[in-house]
Amino acid sequence: MNERKVLWKAFTANRDFNKDPKIFVKSDGMYYTKEDGKEVLDGLAGLWCCNLGNNHRKVVDAIVNQAQQMYFCPPFQLGNDLELELANEIKSLAPKGLNHIFFTNSGSESVESALKMALAYQKARGKGNKNIIIGREHSYHGVNFGGISVGGLVNNKRDYNNQIKTTHIPTILDIEKNAFSKGIPKHGKEKAEFLLDQINLHGAENIAAVIMEPIAGAAGVHIPPKGYLKRVQKICKQNDILLIFDEVITGFGRLGTAFAAQKFGIKPDIITTAKGLTSGSVPMGAVIASKKIYKQIVKNSKTPIEFFHGYTYSGHPLACAAALATIKAYKEENLFERVASLEEFFQEQIHSLKKCKNVIDIRNLGLVGAVQLKSYENSIGKRGKEVFEKCYKKGVLVRPIADTIALSPAFIISKKQITEIIRVLREVINQVE
Repeated sequence: MNERKVLWKAFTANRDFNKDPKIFVKSDGMYYTKEDGKEVLDGLAGLWCCNLGNNHRKVVDAIVNQAQQMYFCPPFQLGNDLELELANEIKSLAPKGLNHIFFTNSGSESVESALKMALAYQKARGKGNKNIIIGREHSYHGVNFGGISVGGLVNNKRDYNNQIKTTHIPTILDIEKNAFSKGIPKHGKEKAEFLLDQINLHGAENIAAVIMEPIAGAAGVHIPPKGYLKRVQKICKQNDILLIFDEVITGFGRLGTAFAAQKFGIKPDIITTAKGLTSGSVPMGAVIASKKIYKQIVKNSKTPIEFFHGYTYSGHPLACAAALATIKAYKEENLFERVASLEEFFQEQIHSLKKCKNVIDIRNLGLVGAVQLKSYENSIGKRGKEVFEKCYKKGVLVRPIADTIALSPAFIISKKQITEIIRVLREVINQVE
């Protein structure tokens, strides 16, 4: 028998997992199958990523067909037709003016690439002193050094000292004023003014970019208040600071539009993506940059290689094939529109948990939501883990983030399945002390 502790799992309580491993052996549509043959209804689209559900036939066929033709192409100084086709597909979905696509393999790599682009852009225009990146508390931007530096989750950075030059503005979460808001909260636009405090402290001439998630997903689905993002955008423009939207979770339809930028009416300078790009089938990410970023770095470079950055698997043929099939499915099956049509039903269902035991807030937008529970005294995360465990035993997969239960189901979910997830959650939340 294989020894379990040989495997060191990511973001996992390995000691607990090795005692009681949860193993999936198969997936199809909205369900995973456990070792014992029982199905689990997926309330999280895998990990915010399987927007088409699991094992979508068009994506599977595209991967198999491409593997038979060419499963790797060297990315440096060489290319393949699929990456060009995919870049144009992404451009067609992105906000107008964001039209240059750089491929990565994950959200973490997309963020790292975007931060490098921002710094390279400033240096290329003779403003290398603009090298501070501003992030936000309670934000998640992956786990590479750049990402944890601009990120605002302490456990992701407390053990690592080698971080880039950053500062942070306060979180957008305000339970006292916005608890149980349906959709976009009304209160808190003024929180954008904290960005001016950082500009006054460090000087606009020293700040390269602001990076933020339109919705802070991994922190527990924190939704920006009305007018907040537009105010941030205005401040950035007035002070010659780039705006980077981290859309690794929200990109490709999660809010009912291709990107959250379109939902909120914002035009950032750079967008980072991953997850929904291939519906979780093959690891891939992409950075979508504006013309001014590309032109400044690429067209005005004094060296043959204009941007000294990239990955062995950038534009990987299998990933490109999977992404092209995924985007085709989004379009042919009208899935972004389907998310928009399900938003109100999902909202009413998740807010029906308001009177459940220990529920202190519920947040939602598009097809993403969260139920925040009161924490046990001196034991943050214990109640959330208990809810996760009990839901799993009852055949529903949710994501515990400390004591917040996050939901972000696949776009193919039915109303009946939404109702079932909420039914199980209600039962479990009321059982847990």
